[in-house]
Amino acid sequence: MSKTKTRLRQNLIGDKAFYARVFAIVLPIMIQNTITNVVSLLDNIMVGRVGTLQMSAVAIDNQLLFVFNLCIFGGLAGAGIFATQFAGAKDSNGVRHCFRIKLMIGFAMLVVAAVVFLALPGQLISMYLAQGTAPDAAEATLEYGLSYLQIMLVGLVPFTLSQVYSSTLRELGETKIPMASSIIAIFINFVFNYLLIFGKLGFPKLGVSGAAIATVLSRFAEALIIAVFTHKNYKRFEFIKGAYKSAFVPKELMGSVMRKGMPLLVNEFLWSSGMAVLSQCYSVRGLEVVAATNISSTVANLFNVVFISMGNAVAIMVGQHLGANQIAKAKQTAWQLISFTVFACTITAVIMSAFAPLIPQIYNTEENVRHMATQFLLIVAALMPFFSFSHNCYFTLRSGGRTGITFAFDSGFTWVVAVPTAYILANFTDMNIFMLFFIVQALEIIKCSVAFVLVKKGVWVRNIIDDKIE
Repeated sequence: MSKTKTRLRQNLIGDKAFYARVFAIVLPIMIQNTITNVVSLLDNIMVGRVGTLQMSAVAIDNQLLFVFNLCIFGGLAGAGIFATQFAGAKDSNGVRHCFRIKLMIGFAMLVVAAVVFLALPGQLISMYLAQGTAPDAAEATLEYGLSYLQIMLVGLVPFTLSQVYSSTLRELGETKIPMASSIIAIFINFVFNYLLIFGKLGFPKLGVSGAAIATVLSRFAEALIIAVFTHKNYKRFEFIKGAYKSAFVPKELMGSVMRKGMPLLVNEFLWSSGMAVLSQCYSVRGLEVVAATNISSTVANLFNVVFISMGNAVAIMVGQHLGANQIAKAKQTAWQLISFTVFACTITAVIMSAFAPLIPQIYNTEENVRHMATQFLLIVAALMPFFSFSHNCYFTLRSGGRTGITFAFDSGFTWVVAVPTAYILANFTDMNIFMLFFIVQALEIIKCSVAFVLVKKGVWVRNIIDDKIE
């Protein structure tokens, strides 16, 4: 019995060297994500002080842009799986090929997104305006949303480029530079938000348009900083040498990346669009619900940085072990990371619960919106350990290139279980919005049960670069 307990403890709890490496990888990402979400919260508050309709319009646009953002992450992730394992095998040429593939995929998606957002902006925003909304409020929200979205489209170019560079650096284990470039960009965003939203220090008072301009400026700054640094340090980041001299990518590698990456791209599109549909289902209950879910999601994202950042650690550490053919070590590392994340997020959830009644009070909005936001936050906090478990299981499954399984596990679950449940409850019942929100969020418990079985069986364990092309 004691041997079993000892073995279980070794599988779930790492040594000092393990946690030192975890923190070396995670802390820069966590700091970056925390600062990003703190500024996002402050931005949200600043827009909220302009008015509830403006805040709702920006929330709707950001939900739509969220789909594009996750499509970029998913599109680059397929090449990222290979790049991580190439990094583990010390193969800079392989990483270079993956970098080129990312550029091709990223800008192809950029063109598609531009066409969709330019052709259907009004129709997309109007989906979130409940039928019972007063005509004046609906018209004003649509107008604010259109002005914000048109400016934000310019920022998709630098956003895509910065994601290509920063994701590749992280796959090499370099997380400090993406963090630094992001922090500088966040500072720029925050300063110009203040100046342009409220018209301070002689700048024009532009409201939501000012918020969009500030975000675009920050994204150009981030892309410039990280690209310049990478190219100046080409001896350290060998993959960048000659990266633009040719568009050549081995046919076999391109085929493998597309086979592995396409399910991830489709997964991120379906998952993010599923989240957008869930938000639309909640919005059926009125613009006040849109405002409340916007506040709660912005605040929750600040506390979610723990398990979001740990997902990156899983992808990097487990992926590199697999690339180096350290199979047993990869399995042990996966469980140690998952158990540590759940423990950390349980503590985080308690802290979030304590702050849930306080943060919504900062917003200049109606009291019932603040009350809704508080209740949504308490629900999310109660379920955070489950979210953290399933999130890290997802990255574990993905690290071995099992993209078909991750597709079914993530977006498949969202569209087969979560979306139909939310749609039926929102449109065909008079259920209280809080109970509706809780039921939909609590479906994550079912997902955790599936995740546990898949990870425990080890269906994800494999080295996918054994047949790579030099």
